[in-house]
Amino acid sequence: MSDPVGKLPSELDQLPDRDTEETAEWAASLDAVAKAAGTRRAEYLLRRTLQHAEAAGLALPKLLETDYVNTIPTSAEPEFPGDMEMEAKITAWNRWNAAAMVTRGSKYGVGGHIATFASAAWLYETGFQHFFRGKEADGSGDQLYIQGHASPGIYARAFLDGRVSEQQLDNFRQESGGNGLPSYPHPRRLPWLWEFPTVSMGLGPLSAIYQARFNRYLQNRNIKDTANSHVWAFLGDGEMDEPESTAALALASREQLDNLTFVINCNLQRLDGPVRANFRVVQELEAQFRGAGWNVIKSLWGSAWDELFQLDTTGALVRRLREVPDAQFQTYATRDVAYIRQHFFGADAELVQLAGVLSDAKIAECFHSSRGGHEPRKVYAAYKAALEHKGAPTVILAQTVKGYTLGAGFESKNANHQMKKLTIDEFKDMRDLLGLPIPDSAFADGVVPYGHPGADSPEVRYLNERRAALGGPAPARKVHHVALPAPAERSFAPLLKGSGKQEMATTMAFVRLVKDLMRDKETGKRWVPIVPDEARTFGMESLFPSAGIYSPLGQTYEPVDRDQLMYYKEAKDGQILNEGITEAGAMADFIAACTSYATHGEPMIPFYIFYSMFGWQRTADQMWQLADQLGKGFIVGATAGRTTLTGEGLQHADGHSHLIASTNPASLNYDPAFAYEIAVIVKDGLRRMYGENPEDVFYYLTVYNEPKVQPAMPEGVEEGILKGLYRFNEASSLESAPAADAPKIQLMASGTAIHWALEAQQLLAADWNVAADVWSATSWGELRREALECDEALLRGEVRTPYVTRALEGVTSPVLAVSDWMRQVPDQISQWVEQDWTSLGTDGFGLSDTREGARRHFGVDAQSIVVAALAQLARRGEVPASAIKEARERYGL
Repeated sequence: MSDPVGKLPSELDQLPDRDTEETAEWAASLDAVAKAAGTRRAEYLLRRTLQHAEAAGLALPKLLETDYVNTIPTSAEPEFPGDMEMEAKITAWNRWNAAAMVTRGSKYGVGGHIATFASAAWLYETGFQHFFRGKEADGSGDQLYIQGHASPGIYARAFLDGRVSEQQLDNFRQESGGNGLPSYPHPRRLPWLWEFPTVSMGLGPLSAIYQARFNRYLQNRNIKDTANSHVWAFLGDGEMDEPESTAALALASREQLDNLTFVINCNLQRLDGPVRANFRVVQELEAQFRGAGWNVIKSLWGSAWDELFQLDTTGALVRRLREVPDAQFQTYATRDVAYIRQHFFGADAELVQLAGVLSDAKIAECFHSSRGGHEPRKVYAAYKAALEHKGAPTVILAQTVKGYTLGAGFESKNANHQMKKLTIDEFKDMRDLLGLPIPDSAFADGVVPYGHPGADSPEVRYLNERRAALGGPAPARKVHHVALPAPAERSFAPLLKGSGKQEMATTMAFVRLVKDLMRDKETGKRWVPIVPDEARTFGMESLFPSAGIYSPLGQTYEPVDRDQLMYYKEAKDGQILNEGITEAGAMADFIAACTSYATHGEPMIPFYIFYSMFGWQRTADQMWQLADQLGKGFIVGATAGRTTLTGEGLQHADGHSHLIASTNPASLNYDPAFAYEIAVIVKDGLRRMYGENPEDVFYYLTVYNEPKVQPAMPEGVEEGILKGLYRFNEASSLESAPAADAPKIQLMASGTAIHWALEAQQLLAADWNVAADVWSATSWGELRREALECDEALLRGEVRTPYVTRALEGVTSPVLAVSDWMRQVPDQISQWVEQDWTSLGTDGFGLSDTREGARRHFGVDAQSIVVAALAQLARRGEVPASAIKEARERYGL
């Protein structure tokens, strides 16, 4: 029979108590306080005791949630080191120009966001004036992940310091004519200003964590001293709903990334309304971050609240704040004092008494505007405490009012995210509130003016002096190009000469190549292998003991396979980033490594190898982020194709990643069939991405796990490999070649499908007297890209013939394309093929079967290719129609 409720044994009952009498005294003391002073007093004492124990470093579970008050009390705030009056003027100009820019652009219908920066202005300005290190200082400076919807405020500040012109402000969200500004932080569109694209919500916080981690990786591998680089990520409280936002919190804590600070603007609103209408998002986030091991700093209330907290001798105010849901608190921010007195203070007799000594003006100030995120002294205190905290990352939960200073029509309104402009009268009210010297005459034409105090004004001089002291303008992106020498030819030679009689999958060929490249004296240390817990699947375990798996702690244990040749070796200077089962984390690592050439002036050569479809399908948004951030590196889709991964079935059978990849303009996509093709592609990729004239592209290669004999590279095929197509084998080279007047067909194949085409070539010759040439289509995507460029040139009056058209020039026979991908993949080039065209592919869902069974199911095996070829020739009258039925019966189709 179980114990009654309240008498259940705790885990402490299982531990020996060396002094039961002392334990009983502690329990009795708590009971006595509860009886004499009430349970609330007992709860208070217990919480303070736990907080004291935590501060003293005692090994106790942390409190996940503290009171709904500032972590740093006013009395403990450090002296503010700047000229607060001057910084207020600068912030006022930035607020004004951000709102003016969006409002002026609204007449063109291009949109924009005003309310986010209005709430977060001091969060940014305090950082720019006192904390954010620029690129001109020693090291790499700080990395700033700016909240996307706050970009107008960053442009406004760049206008103030002279980096952005008034014309550019007027071209906000109008880039096509040149001299415009992109809507959000887009490095590809404004590469001198923005470092990190963040508006695809959730990717900013995820990337910030892995950027901080990669900074430590460079430090621990002695590639770059990043000790003084700090990563700041500015986020919205609504953004934290995205799973990517919190996916790596434990990693940041586990690796003690105290070089990382999240600043979450808790204005309690998302795009449509309250973030947590019936709950309290600040408390929820605190528990989430503290539970993950982060240092949490809450900056919630402005100094106007100090008087209220001093009068709260019973704790009634703090209890009431803890129980009021966010949506109700938003309502208080928009209602009159009588409503607040009735609905907030009227809920408790002790609060009624407290409110009786407060003026209406004090209550209005507290509930309408006084927030920790709006006071530079409190923001400064939080930032300083974050930098001084060691051993864990910090999150600052700063409460603000969305739309602050924009007037009653904006502040705390559910619709303010979609509100794009202020009226002239609202701007005049804002001007008066901010104390800006803008005369009424400036509005004479009905257009709100931009404001600037002058290039030699005290405000601009102060701003520039502060930035000079911190290492130059921010945000800023600077690239100091460092060309990497080409690796030695001997690294590529084994793949170029083929495998002889030995079978080798192209996955293994790629791994072998990279292993050799990592030994290169000049560039070997710059390779960054990234894998999400599938290294053994790809045969990469041989890299473990030689390159080591990165861990900031090194290896604190003896691995179970220590006596084996390829044992599991972790090291502080390890080269491999083995991320565990997180493709999103691996991609974030990849992005940090791909952009190190700009962030740190240290070009790295990352390759991210993933399993089947678990790259593009899972993380295509991050692939786009990679392109936007101008990243360079190799993405490798291993165990590729819909039929090569035997037995895994529908959810693992990838027949569509090349189609997804084709949507990314920066991705160069290859589906090599042979090891030598991989060698040629990788070698050229290193030249294009890291050579004297680097391009802002990245490579996607698909490799297969099907062992095949790898031929030596024929002469003169390099150009075709890189452009995407070359003739690999002619029918005339067969031992039993068809007659000279035999019907002809061209078989194009990519990846592992080349082997089905070669078998079909033999069957067509031996069984049907049909001459088939086999072409290796290394890149359907690059063929299409070049053909599109030719089409665009035609619009400019320049006549160019696409490479695929030229490659097939003189061919009169039809073309049959086949791959282990959907038919849409090869069909990308069909409009530029002048010959009769048809294709075979693996459309539909995958299934569990043998390779042979799966290929027969999809109709892409050698026998199916033969039937399709005969059907194509029969339509032209070159073989009898009866041959189709005969072939189907012969091959059991």
